Amino acid sequence: MKEEKVISDFAREAVPKELRRSWLSMFFVSCAIGVDLSSVILGAELANGMQLNQAILSVFIGSLLLAILCTTCGIVGSYTNLSTSMITKYVFGKYGAKVFSLILGTSLLGWFGVQVGFFATNAHTVLQDAFHLSINVKVLSVIGGLLMMTTAIFGYRAIEKLSVWSVPLILGLMLLALFLTLKSHSLPASVPKAGEFTFGSAISLVISIFIVGATTQPDITRWSKSRKDAIIATFFGIFIGNSIMIVLAILMLEAMGTNNIMKIFITLGLAIPGVLVLTLAQWTSNTTNLYSSSLGFSLIFMKVRKELLTIILGIISTMLAVLGIYEQFISFLDILAIVIAPIGGIYVAEFFLVKKEFKRYDQKMKAQPVVTRSIISWIVGMLITYLTSAQPLGLSLFSLTSISSLDGFLTGFIVQAVLGKLLKHKDSFQQVNINTGKREEFGE
Repeated sequence: MKEEKVISDFAREAVPKELRRSWLSMFFVSCAIGVDLSSVILGAELANGMQLNQAILSVFIGSLLLAILCTTCGIVGSYTNLSTSMITKYVFGKYGAKVFSLILGTSLLGWFGVQVGFFATNAHTVLQDAFHLSINVKVLSVIGGLLMMTTAIFGYRAIEKLSVWSVPLILGLMLLALFLTLKSHSLPASVPKAGEFTFGSAISLVISIFIVGATTQPDITRWSKSRKDAIIATFFGIFIGNSIMIVLAILMLEAMGTNNIMKIFITLGLAIPGVLVLTLAQWTSNTTNLYSSSLGFSLIFMKVRKELLTIILGIISTMLAVLGIYEQFISFLDILAIVIAPIGGIYVAEFFLVKKEFKRYDQKMKAQPVVTRSIISWIVGMLITYLTSAQPLGLSLFSLTSISSLDGFLTGFIVQAVLGKLLKHKDSFQQVNINTGKREEFGE
């Protein structure tokens, strides 16, 4: 039994007390999620479209708001020690959670493929320019996909080990590159730019880069020893990870006058460290996409071991990358925002305000077949996100916060809170006899 616990990733049950973590290791995992090439690309956009001081300030404010949002979601995971999909089993009901898990798993599976294609395209460019090696993008997609799949197979503890040593290495190499850049190039004088971004829109971009990930934050914080550990790890991990990579990119790109961070590494004679940063940055962030996807599908395919499920899903998503799903980068961002963003707001409202379904969990009761108010909140949240999302996937009819995914999160939160209070007296409990002192295995 003890050996099984060491191997198991507890996809369908609460993480055992003796295996829960302190804040430090979870800090590195949260930090790793923000340390990726998407941050570098955003840094390039902000550097081109704003004055330097305004760009950096917008990054810090946006990252602060994002950290607060992720921490709020993470608290729910630290309380239940359940994955996001298992939390939704109580909040949405047994059948509602299966629908959510299918949509979440499929969306993150596609996003994993998009990020693998992103890695392969950039790796091809770096290897061609720095080492005159022409390796087919499809071959690099297979290599990258299989590499990123390995840690997801073994679950959170493998991701934790990867993050603990890779995050300091990535940030160290980025700081070295910044030092060498500023040693030979000075930052340009602050002059007005006919930029594309207002201060508010820049903050919106910083938040939108990871707001959907806030919904799946319980997949990490379910491993926390306490709420305090979850709060410290999530807040500082997300704030530092999301902001530092963007700021470092802005400074280097401004000084060198280019939009390509990999070309800066090559110019500085750091081609090999550049490849290392590219590989580790995508690996540490993208493996969590497949990890969360496999946790979602584990709730649907109850008789399949999570490890085998992860291998199957990893191969499928890698093949999607080979087939060119990377070209749908923006479309997938929009799909993720529309479908997943409201979920976080719904379970946060249920946990902090309504509390009904989490009392059911505390009292060791079975989840309801369907929680109607949560389904309604989800539909309304998706509708608002769709109406506020940019075309062509959205209608862009109006805007609430200027961030469509945040609109969905807040709508889900508000509707769930209101419906929860209005319909609370109509809910009825059905006590389940529990033969042991343990919580049920939720897969039943």
